[in-house]
Amino acid sequence: MAAKKKTTTKSKAVVQTKAKLKPKSKAKAKPKASAKSVGPAKDLTIKICAGTGGLAVGSQEVINEFAKELKARGIKADIANKCVKKTGCRGLCSKDLIVEIRQNGNTEVYQLITPDKVRRIVEEHIINGEPVFEWLAGEDYHNFNDRQTKVLLKQFGHIDPEDINAYINVSGYEGLRKALLQTTFEVTEEVKASGLRGRGGAGFPTGLKWEFCSMSTEPSKYIICNADEGDPGAFMDCAIIEGNAHSVIEGMIIGGYSIGSSEGYVYIRAEYPLAIKRLEIAIKQAREKGFLGKNILNSGFDFDIKIKQGAGAFVCGEASALMRSIEGKRGMPRAKLWRSAVKGLWGKPTVLNNVETFANIPLIILNGAEWYRSFGTEKSPGTKVFSLTGKVKNTGLIEVPMGMMLREMIIDIGGGRTGKNKLKAVQTGGPSGGCIPADQFDLPVDFDSLASVGSMMGSGSMVVVDDTTCMVDLAKFFISFTQHESCGKCVPCRIGTKRMLEILTRITEGKGVSGDIELLEELGNDIKMTSLCGLGQSAPNPVLSTIRFFRDEYESHIEHGRCPAGACKSLRQYIVNLETCKKCGKCARVCPSAAITWQPKTKAKIAKTKCVKCGACFDACPFNAIM
Repeated sequence: MAAKKKTTTKSKAVVQTKAKLKPKSKAKAKPKASAKSVGPAKDLTIKICAGTGGLAVGSQEVINEFAKELKARGIKADIANKCVKKTGCRGLCSKDLIVEIRQNGNTEVYQLITPDKVRRIVEEHIINGEPVFEWLAGEDYHNFNDRQTKVLLKQFGHIDPEDINAYINVSGYEGLRKALLQTTFEVTEEVKASGLRGRGGAGFPTGLKWEFCSMSTEPSKYIICNADEGDPGAFMDCAIIEGNAHSVIEGMIIGGYSIGSSEGYVYIRAEYPLAIKRLEIAIKQAREKGFLGKNILNSGFDFDIKIKQGAGAFVCGEASALMRSIEGKRGMPRAKLWRSAVKGLWGKPTVLNNVETFANIPLIILNGAEWYRSFGTEKSPGTKVFSLTGKVKNTGLIEVPMGMMLREMIIDIGGGRTGKNKLKAVQTGGPSGGCIPADQFDLPVDFDSLASVGSMMGSGSMVVVDDTTCMVDLAKFFISFTQHESCGKCVPCRIGTKRMLEILTRITEGKGVSGDIELLEELGNDIKMTSLCGLGQSAPNPVLSTIRFFRDEYESHIEHGRCPAGACKSLRQYIVNLETCKKCGKCARVCPSAAITWQPKTKAKIAKTKCVKCGACFDACPFNAIM
């Protein structure tokens, strides 16, 4: 059994890696070159990120350019095409496009690659064996990857997501083979013993849910994968399907076997065309190989999967609303008179888990519950995939053990702040989560710890903000999102979130009154207690958490008509500092409303009645004379 890792202390290997990467002098350190190649086609593999982010920055063009350049140097087209392989997301989205070249036992990774850089890489690196040093991945790339513990994402960046054989070559579907040799009870018990908690947000024990459903004597049961990822800033589930859809399919098949189901659904929003395409390819390939359909692997077990595309309603991430949508009804939640494991899709026993949960299942069955528990904490075992975005250097997809400190994730992996502004807070769990201030960054990331500060795990989105962000305005943004996405079925959510949005809007416009903060707290707590589904029950979290940790910002808006972050447009005022004004007139030339009066050799003046508060003058002044 692997030793349990302590996530609060940097490992010796990581420290040594960082020491090796750190230059000994102020001069920029050159990466070590690999051994010189003896032939362009010998043992050559070029792996190129082809997830949504990679495609957005031109991965297909880079793939085509590599094939073209190799062919131009005498390598046959079919061999060139085999050398160049597409992969799923490699994680570090801020450095896309990422290209890995393996040749003669040596590996080099390039970042920020564009089609015009391909010829030089082919000539200097692949032909002559000398890497192009200035384009190689640097310290940020290594810090980002070395501090992670990749379990689900281990094969991302290595296997072709559209080739089932690539998955099989890394033990794909071996978990299914092992499960089919066990009883359904044994499979369920293994999942229970692992302690896997649902990665969709609530953290309900997966094995317990499967056990409830397996107890039913109803002959028709269903397995549903919730891929309706709708949190702003979240892209974990989408990336997992794009990078390794077979892991999700295998997990669903094992789940179907465990509860006695022969039919599964993947509910995925139509806004994810690449994920849908790769899911369709994977399902077709799995059927052809005998992993889906009738008599799977000659076991007598039948199971197949259908895809249901959602229209993008956030509320359809809620279990009962999602099931109604599959049934062809309007996506609205129902009262929880019974669990879905008892009465779910079409009134039949149903197990619903999200993408990441199912992707963990094959690894648990193949390696055992104790192996899985070697990661994470006692109450939150395993690893968790997060999307790290916002005001950090290294944005992207990360996987870490449960219990790792926020500070390690944001500073060590994320690389810290992007500019000179101080980090202020992190929003976890999307619009249903809360804002955690920078002085709480030593908080371990697990289900219980996040809940203790008024936030939640959610699906895993993590948005970092700095001191240019107004926390009142941020709370308004999230409550606006949930209010817009409310299905309107219950009064607390439909009316309560609207009233909260009205109060927050009034405060950010400088029209807040005494008692507004207390009214927001009262409304928020009432909505949490009385809403019908999880969307309404968690909608006030961003407001309540920002009041808890940033109450002074609310008070400044209400009592002094001032936004400390300078972000609320209605409260901005621009003035000219006459002591530092150099009479250049640049501010007047960019002002769109002619609010600035200026004549040569005279200092500028801003007419407050004409100023539209666009900030153009502030950006244009080279002397920082606009305040």
